[in-house]
Amino acid sequence: MKRSTVITIALALFAAGCGGTTDPTPVKPTFTADLRTSNENPPITNAEAGGSGSATITFDITRDAQNNITAATATFVVTLAGFPANTPINIAHIHRAPVGSNGNVVVNTSLAAGEVTLASGGGSFTKTGIVISPVDLANEIINNPAGFYFNAHSTLNPGGVVRGQLVKVQ
Repeated sequence: MKRSTVITIALALFAAGCGGTTDPTPVKPTFTADLRTSNENPPITNAEAGGSGSATITFDITRDAQNNITAATATFVVTLAGFPANTPINIAHIHRAPVGSNGNVVVNTSLAAGEVTLASGGGSFTKTGIVISPVDLANEIINNPAGFYFNAHSTLNPGGVVRGQLVKVQ
């Protein structure tokens, strides 16, 4: 009796160990963008040309039994520095386009005009729970982050003041 119990436990442990997923995509894919005024197209050359920053974008994804993404939201953490005092950051988002090209907005942070002012020329903001829609867009970004860029826009540079291509870090 004891021998069959030991074998049953061993088989159960073996089966549990084999039940893992082979999905190489992490549960929370994370991307960074090195934000530079020189990355904008065309590059910024006015009073805000000294600005720079970074963005970290983390996806929260839900998967079905077949491992397909069924829902996705994003958290944006953005830090900016080197701007003139009281620079307003009016909007920020992810665009679809490679380096050197401008593209359409695909994920908006929901940042509103006047919400962020860089009082001392620097600052940060965080936006959470931003829905990625359509959900297939999450797969596109995960599989080809270099085909997307993040940028932020100011009043002086309404077409974009800092920009950086997405790089997958997790």
